[in-house]
Amino acid sequence: MMLLSVNIGKPRTNPWNQDPTTGIDKRPVDGPVMVAAPEPTAPGAVGLAGDRTFSPGHGGPDQAVYAYAREDLDFWQDELGRDLPDGVFGENLTTTGIDVNGALIGERWRLGSAVVLEVSCPRIPCRTFQGWLDEEGWIKRFTQAARPGAYLRVIEPGAIRPGDAVEMVYRPEHDLTVAVAFRALTGEPDLLPRLLPIDALPEHLKERARRRTA
Repeated sequence: MMLLSVNIGKPRTNPWNQDPTTGIDKRPVDGPVMVAAPEPTAPGAVGLAGDRTFSPGHGGPDQAVYAYAREDLDFWQDELGRDLPDGVFGENLTTTGIDVNGALIGERWRLGSAVVLEVSCPRIPCRTFQGWLDEEGWIKRFTQAARPGAYLRVIEPGAIRPGDAVEMVYRPEHDLTVAVAFRALTGEPDLLPRLLPIDALPEHLKERARRRTA
């Protein structure tokens, strides 16, 4: 299991959503990048030094880092018939050898020798993502595939770099995966009760599940 690339977003005009600027255009960087938990009160703040989301609906401690597997990018390359370089889905970390969608909510990974990240929730696609990919019906296609990638929170800060080993250091006893949580939140309401007892799932998502199951 390995970190293929570390990707940082640069600000660009966002014509696809209400936020005037987006950081979805993420490009691989060379050398070490510092990772730390963002301040909860800083809208749009994220975990990687030099990165930003520019949207108050993204970022924060529960969405500090976004990981997507190279294997899933390769799946979409075949589906879409176009090249998809590392970072094109707006991910900070492009991984290989890790079933990101099969990771359990609350699972912890060590990157390199110091950084520990915890799987917090799936990515829910938005209009900016659809506009950026410029694929007709993209949100529906992405949702149906249930390959959302994972947001992670920072447990232990430090530096990461491309080529770092990724090791799972903790796996909780429940069976709620990133993919199942995504399906519950995007169209399979029968799965919503499975979200409620999971401590590591962000509270706003559990509250959404409570409202929908009330």
